[in-house]
Amino acid sequence: MTVENFNFHLNGGEEKKEERKQSKQGSFIAFMRDCIVKEQIDHQTRRQRLVSLRDLEAFGKLNTFADLTPANITDYDFYVRAKRKPNGEPFASATIDNYHKRLHHYIMLAYQQQLIDRDPYDSVKIKRGKNKERKPLLEHELVTLRDAEIKDKYLDRVRDLFVFSAYTGLAYVDVMGFDFETMTEVQDDMFYIDGKRTKTGSDFYTPILPPAMEVLKKYNFKLPTISNQKLNMYLHVVEKQLGIKKRISFHVARHTFATVVLSYNVPIDKVARMLGHKNIKTTQIYAKILKSSVQEQGSRLARMMM
Repeated sequence: MTVENFNFHLNGGEEKKEERKQSKQGSFIAFMRDCIVKEQIDHQTRRQRLVSLRDLEAFGKLNTFADLTPANITDYDFYVRAKRKPNGEPFASATIDNYHKRLHHYIMLAYQQQLIDRDPYDSVKIKRGKNKERKPLLEHELVTLRDAEIKDKYLDRVRDLFVFSAYTGLAYVDVMGFDFETMTEVQDDMFYIDGKRTKTGSDFYTPILPPAMEVLKKYNFKLPTISNQKLNMYLHVVEKQLGIKKRISFHVARHTFATVVLSYNVPIDKVARMLGHKNIKTTQIYAKILKSSVQEQGSRLARMMM
């Protein structure tokens, strides 16, 4: 009789050992699919996670809980990095990171439910790439886009949705879910959106600046509905028609809002509240790319040295 044997039999002995063995042989793919179906997530996020699930099935080495080993995670990293876009280009670093984030999310759920003994990512060092610097529109570029006369009705709606986002800071999914009657309040003749981000669940409180209000009035306070894919596709048409030298996607509107508001010296904690950032470090990313703030400080230093 030893302490080890005593604990072994006290905890169920061979029966518990067999249960743990069967658990490890269970299907991780089925577990992940079941979680995706049951999670309270928006359509776009669910679609992305299903893409990752199909990719795991194609990979073929992470089928059971027993397959969740550091060696297989490393092989999966090589597999993702070897993938190519339809045009033959490799995936961007941010895309590879997102594949790992989605997989790791469900591995952690399995670990929390004691379906696996440890997190295999703890023993794997995944090379993280640098994200590309965000390229928001400058204020004069935004004004050009806002005031341009666009005769095509569809392109006009695409431009208007971008403008609404650029003057409120709302992400695509929150623009599509926006309801003026239930999500706004008035303070000193100014309308504010009081909502919760669909992606993160964090609260945000942001003003509806005059250009965004004009868009709402144009559509009788009910914004048109367009898929994110088509928005991005037609925004490239708009950018070419207007001679804008930057690649525009709908998410650029949210980046533009952040940088424009910061350029007016709005305190960064207030900007974080407007955007619904849980961590102010996320908002500081936008502050880092403001050339105007560097130019302002440069001019101040020059005056001091004269």
